[in-house]
Amino acid sequence: MAESAELILNGQSYTLPVIEGTEHEKAFDISKLRDQTGYVTLDPGYKNTGATKSAITFLDGEEGILRYRGYPIEQLAEESSFIEVAYLLIYGKLPTQAELDAFSSQITQHTLVHEDVRKIFDGFPSAAHPMAILSSLICSLTAFYPESVSPDLSKDEIDLNVIRLMAKISTIAAWTYKNNMGHPLNYPRNDLDYCGNFLYMMFSFPTEKYEINPVVVKALNKLLILHADHEQNCSTSTVRLVGSANASLYGSVSAGINALWGPLHGGANQEVVEMLESIQRDGGDTQKWIDKAKDKNDSFRLMGFGHRVYKNFDPRATIIKKAADEVLSALGLEASPLLKIAKELEQAALTDEYFVERKLYPNVDFYSGIIYKAIGIPTEMFTVMFALGRLPGWIAQWKEMRTNKEPIGRPRQIYVGETARDYVALAQRS
Repeated sequence: MAESAELILNGQSYTLPVIEGTEHEKAFDISKLRDQTGYVTLDPGYKNTGATKSAITFLDGEEGILRYRGYPIEQLAEESSFIEVAYLLIYGKLPTQAELDAFSSQITQHTLVHEDVRKIFDGFPSAAHPMAILSSLICSLTAFYPESVSPDLSKDEIDLNVIRLMAKISTIAAWTYKNNMGHPLNYPRNDLDYCGNFLYMMFSFPTEKYEINPVVVKALNKLLILHADHEQNCSTSTVRLVGSANASLYGSVSAGINALWGPLHGGANQEVVEMLESIQRDGGDTQKWIDKAKDKNDSFRLMGFGHRVYKNFDPRATIIKKAADEVLSALGLEASPLLKIAKELEQAALTDEYFVERKLYPNVDFYSGIIYKAIGIPTEMFTVMFALGRLPGWIAQWKEMRTNKEPIGRPRQIYVGETARDYVALAQRS
């Protein structure tokens, strides 16, 4: 017999079906609650509300589990490439060699952006934040490809938009940095892989040869894989909600970028580096700042420790810690003052009883901030890097929502304002 719950309201009994996912997560199905009872549920922040069924990512915060399409993040980060993981998320399966080659080749062929995009760059203030530029230019792709707004796109048309977006976001992101720095823009190179090409566009100059460090490429692949999807978070839910109105892929992802830009969502790794730099400017006495973090009357909080979802450990942190060590060693930065502070904070978090009891372990943001800083990416670009990694997940979620023909999102509310009252003429108001 199927499991169900009983709701008794004003003496009337209502049956709520129980839905169970493939990983044994359970939910009360309240989709007919308002029609049957006239009531809605109140759940600020949707902390207890499942807005969709999804087959893309499974996350268990208590057990520290993260899987894409069933594959453990540990295996994907070790064995796969970012482009292969993107294919997995978007199309639901690991590609064959022929499928991966075709997917990668198509992305490579679409990395160029329309020359008019360069004119748009000229219109931004020199101090514009990179995320403002990124979200604007991604949304502008709808203007360059107006057919993308159709709600009745064929599979081939959707695939073309997917390829375009995967390809062009790396060029736009790199150009955003170059424009901000006042450097000449670099066109993409078709002889390089995705991560190598991005590093080339970011850091090369026409006056000298740029050598791509394979250790950095490997680490960047891992970082992008670890950020590729994370279930129904703020930005992902935004992409799905905007997409539910039949908005284009470009417009929906642009909305997701803006959600990610919020400091409560995508800015944690930037806050890590800013914290380390602040401690360094203060003299580098980490014990002083550790004591401040322990003091309940002090407002200071360690950035990059613990996680609101992962209650015991962040499975991504162990993976990226190794990559951070490899990058710092390859770049000869083991002795940097900033790294010394980071290592001392890391050691305290892993051994100090105060942090261990509260599960304030170093998370993925702690290590990703260190890596980005080491390879020369400025802190204001960190969230752009997050968006670059999260793009396949956003695309997969948008595509799943469209394929399942999900209804337009329309949250309810509990009104707490004034009740009905008569209009008062302006001259009579006191």
